[in-house]
Amino acid sequence: MTKWRLTLFRISRRMWFRSTLYGVLGVATALAGAGAKFVFPTGLATRIGADSVGNILGILAASMLTVTTFALSTMVAAYGSASTNATPRASRLLIEDTRAQSTLATFIGAFLFSIVGLIALSTGIYGDSGRLVLFGATIAVILVITVTLLRAIEQFSRFGRLGETVDLVKEATLKSMQQRAEAPFLGAAHYDGVAPGNAVDVFAEDVGHVEHIDVQRLNTIAEQHHLLIYVTCQPGTFATPNRALFSVLGTLDDELRAQLLAAFTIGGSRRMENDPRYGLVVLAEIGVRAMSPAVNDPGTCITVIGTCVRLLLRWDALSSGCEAKEVQYPFVHMAPLDVDDLFEDVFAPLSTGAAGSLEVNIRLQKAFAALSADCSSDTRRAAQRYADLSLDRALQTLAFAPDREKLRTIAAVERHRAQHAAVTRGAQEPD
Repeated sequence: MTKWRLTLFRISRRMWFRSTLYGVLGVATALAGAGAKFVFPTGLATRIGADSVGNILGILAASMLTVTTFALSTMVAAYGSASTNATPRASRLLIEDTRAQSTLATFIGAFLFSIVGLIALSTGIYGDSGRLVLFGATIAVILVITVTLLRAIEQFSRFGRLGETVDLVKEATLKSMQQRAEAPFLGAAHYDGVAPGNAVDVFAEDVGHVEHIDVQRLNTIAEQHHLLIYVTCQPGTFATPNRALFSVLGTLDDELRAQLLAAFTIGGSRRMENDPRYGLVVLAEIGVRAMSPAVNDPGTCITVIGTCVRLLLRWDALSSGCEAKEVQYPFVHMAPLDVDDLFEDVFAPLSTGAAGSLEVNIRLQKAFAALSADCSSDTRRAAQRYADLSLDRALQTLAFAPDREKLRTIAAVERHRAQHAAVTRGAQEPD
């Protein structure tokens, strides 16, 4: 994705964008009757009762203003609830949720339609046939509002709830994973993450997170100046002046360095659309917060663990054979996402925050067993390593000896079960 397409995508996710679009549509619909006043025969509007459209529009305008205010206040309350009960990082997903934005935009569009229709009626620009068109448009708007209200009742009853927020983060993470799996190296050529020794490192000039890498732009510049570029960061990497973003083989001057750096968008926070790891980080934050002494909700932490296991299993399936993907930008090289980093994002904070909870640690051992049963060798090794780390941390934290013995026994059983499943499915690596 190029930088301008990313900019357009982010604009389309802003709350004002849909409201403005629907508002313009409502105004255009209200004024459409003025251009159709010569289409229908004179007197038809009176016979079917279109003269009452002014009263209907007045009722519609008053009710839509109230409903819009109520919907907006409900959304703002949901943002605060998500920040308090889940994590502040999840509130952005609620703000960018297209379903809620469409609901609010529909109410705003209907309000503007009613106001503009009333103003146009008072000026007399419609005529007899124009009022008939406005009457038909008003009936259509009422139907749209009715459907939207019925959907909003269900939507706002769950909006901002903890379970709904977890599902929203999961869907955003899965979408990001699918996009990354389709282009595991963002269209660049694959390398192992170690640039040639004679390559020149180029460091970030700003401090912040890498939000986007325009690989197409890098490739174009590299092709024009006979360079080879080795990207040493990933979307989501925290960039600092002592952190190399990429390395270059070839002649590099200050102007060319500035052009290459312009292909990296660095912002103050991470974004999920290009960064699958960030979704896992947010889910882990929700689980850790649930295990804090102020909340003490092991059930939510167990739910988060299950969600992360499903995502990691899906990522393992999606990323299989990713090196065979077609290379679109041969002058740029990029390393794949490291599965160890994915496990670090999820299980390091979860096992630390829940080290004193027997039920959560049992679920963690079952999760590691599921991730080591029928996955790639890298995923199995990461799962087994974090199973050992999590078990050691829990055994040193749990104070009750029978709890420690129970966890040790369950961990051994789950490991044996995972090894048996791996052998049965032919996934076990030879010794």
